Amino acid sequence: MFKAFIRTAVLLSYLVFSFSQCAVLYDPPTGPKNPSRAGTSTPEAREVEKETTAAGKTTTRQREEVVNYAKKQLGAKYREGGKGPNSFDCSGFTTYVMKKFDVDLSPVSRYQAKEGKKVRVEDVQPGDLVFFKRSPASEVFHVALVVRNSREGIEVIHSTSRGVVIDNISQSSYWEPKIYSARDVLR
Repeated sequence: MFKAFIRTAVLLSYLVFSFSQCAVLYDPPTGPKNPSRAGTSTPEAREVEKETTAAGKTTTRQREEVVNYAKKQLGAKYREGGKGPNSFDCSGFTTYVMKKFDVDLSPVSRYQAKEGKKVRVEDVQPGDLVFFKRSPASEVFHVALVVRNSREGIEVIHSTSRGVVIDNISQSSYWEPKIYSARDVLR
C-alpha cells in the first residue's frame, strides 16, 4: 500500500510539473554571469496613440508605454496560474500587460512563443517577448517582456519565484543558457 501511495505521489508531482507553464524550480537572484563583463481597452490604453510607421511597425512611444505599465507591476507576487493583478505566473503577467494595450495573447507561454512575429533575440526591442527552454528538446517553460536591449545586455521584466522583477538575462548564468526565441506581438 505504501508503494502505491509513493507511485501516486510521484505521478501527481510529475503531472503538476509537466502541465504548469511557468514552472521555475530554481530562480536565483541574478548577478553578472561574468563579473568582468559590464480585449476591452482601458482608458490608459486609449491614451496611447496607435501610431505606426509606413511599414506598420510599432513606435518607440508605444513600446515605452508597454514597458512603463509592466513596471507598475514590480513586486507583485508569483503564483502558479496567477493572472493578476496581485499575483502572476510568467504568461499571466505578459497576458495581463498586453491586454491593457489591446493585444490578445494565449495564457500559456509555449503558445505565446508562436504568436506575433519572430525576431532575432539580439534584435529585440522594448515590449518584445523572450522565451526560454531548459534544453533544445524541451518545451518553452517561461516568458519575459523586454525592458531594454543595450551593450550591457537584454533586460527583461518577468514573474519568477521572486515575484515580478527586472533581470539582465544576458548576464545571468541561470537565464542566458535557456534563451530560446523572441517574438514581437505589438505589430
